[in-house]
Amino acid sequence: MDYTAHYQSPLGGITMASDGRFLTGLWFDGQKYFGSTLGQDHEERDLPVFRQTAEWLDIYFSGREPGFRPQLCRMGTEFRREVWNILLTVPYGQTITYAEIARRMAESRGLPHLSAQAVGGAVGHNPVSILVPCHRVVGSDGSLTGYAGGLDRKRSLLRLEGVASAFLSEKKMRQK
Repeated sequence: MDYTAHYQSPLGGITMASDGRFLTGLWFDGQKYFGSTLGQDHEERDLPVFRQTAEWLDIYFSGREPGFRPQLCRMGTEFRREVWNILLTVPYGQTITYAEIARRMAESRGLPHLSAQAVGGAVGHNPVSILVPCHRVVGSDGSLTGYAGGLDRKRSLLRLEGVASAFLSEKKMRQK
């Protein structure tokens, strides 16, 4: 059985999902791939993981780096989980490029290269937005490319974290 709860953020409603113990999803309401980890049967319930996630989000949206992370269960292919694990290493207030993630993964697999587009697909399908910081991934030229929650939200999240304004300029924004 899957469970859900709602959180109202400064950037809109957020739906949280859990298997009863771990956080399995966190989406801006209506975003692309919304509810991708939810089964047909789910019910709203107050759970400790939701209270902990709401506390994390309260701290985050106040402009501070939370010093903890709720327990996550990242459901997806091995490739996607590997990408998401790299995202978890990107510090608050910093960014990484799709190409850098691809380079790291190729190196760890002993490959000469790996497709940045394949990495982009995995980043885009991240079911735990914000906590697994897919919003910190930018194009090689610093452009803000794709975000399932929308580019305006991506820009807002990066500004909240104090990312240099050069990355946030209108000239550097493009959609995939």
